[in-house]
Amino acid sequence: QVQLVESGGGLVQAGDSLRLSCAASGRTVNSGAMGWFRQAPGKEREFVASIGRNGVTTYYADSVKGRFTISRDNAKNTVYLQMNSLKPEDTAVYYCAANYRLRISVDVASFDYWGQGTQVTISS
Repeated sequence: QVQLVESGGGLVQAGDSLRLSCAASGRTVNSGAMGWFRQAPGKEREFVASIGRNGVTTYYADSVKGRFTISRDNAKNTVYLQMNSLKPEDTAVYYCAANYRLRISVDVASFDYWGQGTQVTISS
């Protein structure tokens, strides 16, 4: 059974950085596409970043491009989201997700496994 556990969220000021972690169990992070999504109050869950099965291909939402970096550590079976230059509009619950059917994906509907989410709050 696949389990994803996020950590690293918190309350920081605009301009600060945070690193989110997603520890996977049940399957390895290099056997599928891994992604980060976020959901703000009253809004739909949206794509943030994804990394492909090859560990090289990455995609980012335009709103985070140049500020966020997705990566993974196969030895630790963990995926990371480094978030720099944070803005108040980045405030949301951040979710880690896995898709073992595709090499890479940005479509929220294609991800089969989800973590419980971690709250990120950016104060202005």
